[in-house]
Amino acid sequence: MSVSRRTVLATAAGAAAAVTAAAPAAAAATPAPVPTQRTLRAAADYAVEKLRAVAPAVTAFPVGTKFEKWVYSQNGDWVGGFWPGTLWMAWLHSGDDTFRAQALASARKLAPRQYDTGTHDLGFLFYPSWVTAWRLTGDEPWRAGALRAADSLIQRYNPRGRFIRAWGALGDPGNAGRVIVDTMMNLDLLAFASSQTGDGKYLDIAVEHARTTQRVFPRADGSTPHVYDFDPATGAPIGPSTVQGYSPASCWSRGQAWGLYGFTTMYRRTGDPAFLATARKLADFAVGALTPDHVPVWDYRAPQQPHDIKDASAGAITACGLLDLAAATGRPAYREVALRMLTALAETCLTRNSARAEAVVARCTRNRPAEDGVEISLPYADYYLLEGILRVLRPRDVDRAIDLSTV
Repeated sequence: MSVSRRTVLATAAGAAAAVTAAAPAAAAATPAPVPTQRTLRAAADYAVEKLRAVAPAVTAFPVGTKFEKWVYSQNGDWVGGFWPGTLWMAWLHSGDDTFRAQALASARKLAPRQYDTGTHDLGFLFYPSWVTAWRLTGDEPWRAGALRAADSLIQRYNPRGRFIRAWGALGDPGNAGRVIVDTMMNLDLLAFASSQTGDGKYLDIAVEHARTTQRVFPRADGSTPHVYDFDPATGAPIGPSTVQGYSPASCWSRGQAWGLYGFTTMYRRTGDPAFLATARKLADFAVGALTPDHVPVWDYRAPQQPHDIKDASAGAITACGLLDLAAATGRPAYREVALRMLTALAETCLTRNSARAEAVVARCTRNRPAEDGVEISLPYADYYLLEGILRVLRPRDVDRAIDLSTV
């Protein structure tokens, strides 16, 4: 008799029982308490020292760890932008030009991907790497490559359903109508393209996709599914689904984080108050679902939560989104939760106790239903932890790197 992974997870519940603009004024005007600043600075210092030790031997793109050592992708998979992005954050914190050189060298290896029309993840690939490289160096090839990536991304837009297809090659009918909440994080590449070219088509597509996501993903309580399917031929909605969450009715915590951060970014790029309202709705659910330790469980609605494995990467992404949302709304409560989350990550999720660990952040979960990457390290956890810490300690430097301005 075969037993599904989801059945195993459900059964476990019984046992568990249990170039530079000024930083946003709100962020600059509400400094973190001194003890929090010390904790976060120590975590950033630890990250820099870890990167200083590990980066010279990194010749490809980390995608996750096995036995605490990085496993690599040669072409970057969907996470290739985070390694150069992390090196940029280390450079901003430390001023060590070795990190700058390493960030540029790593980003160059993504060059073939600017023509990749087979993925929606071009924002993840090119914003923290090539857009940031252009913003911090002013060198035109980085800008031009990011614009070519945006041209590749808009080819995945389905005008009938008004969405950007998540997965599969353009000519492949499989997954042709599949939309995932993660794509909200790839839209800023399109906003960048419109701002640089003066051509509104990129931002128009980003806005249409965000409105479609806004219409079908958030539930009444502010939770979201991972996936929503459409008929690709007609654009008609089919319904929610999931791949990385517990079920179509659950709330995968990293997906919720992508949505929170992505809608806040779209508000900043458009000024549309509906996007801000959606970001707040998603944020309020996530904040309400946090366990007392302020490190998210992998799925806020899996039956064994709150006594469940964690996903520190969801915590880092959520914290960045909440800091952004605090600046956009002027509401300090979001910032206070973000600081508690970053402090929790710094105190309970770093790899300090392992001499062999190559990553900075532990306690991450990549795909729990597939039993793929449970309690490992992930490159985006390292990136967003540093981005979040520097949003607190050095907001103007983060603004230089990723543009925190609002229209």
